[in-house]
Amino acid sequence: MADPRDPDPEAPDPALSGEDLETWAALATVLEWLPPALDAQLQRDAQLTHFEYGVLYALDAAPDGTLRMSALADYANSTLSRLSRAATRLESRGWLRRTPDPTDGRYTLAVLTDAGRDKVAQATPGHARLVHHLVLDRLTRAQRQQLRTVSQRIARAVREEGGWTPPEPG
Repeated sequence: MADPRDPDPEAPDPALSGEDLETWAALATVLEWLPPALDAQLQRDAQLTHFEYGVLYALDAAPDGTLRMSALADYANSTLSRLSRAATRLESRGWLRRTPDPTDGRYTLAVLTDAGRDKVAQATPGHARLVHHLVLDRLTRAQRQQLRTVSQRIARAVREEGGWTPPEPG
């Protein structure tokens, strides 16, 4: 059965030109340039990659600072293998520990340590400043809403369940 996210192979071949090409080129440029900028700041200021920061941040936001590795991989849009390598690096620094899930030993839990919670608290202000500087401060309030809506639509086109969303405050 065909993946509904795949384009119709019978559809005419749509060339990218004009405004469509300009739109795609702008998005593709952001997709290429933004990750290294985020990585560079986090490496310099917190000795973390953006991926590692995302892992710690997701654990910090989770109840009890704990998630199954499989759930964390879903949040991070990562394979378990990539996540496991990152978890090994984070464990070696004392920021995360892995333990069997006591409710089902087939699963492994990732647990944020106190040092990991401190690392997230230390890394977040600089990361947030850069996100504001590169993205949010460049947009009006209406444009931020549009960017959020457009990004969510694209994410759902790529993966039906969309992406990670922040937990509700409270």
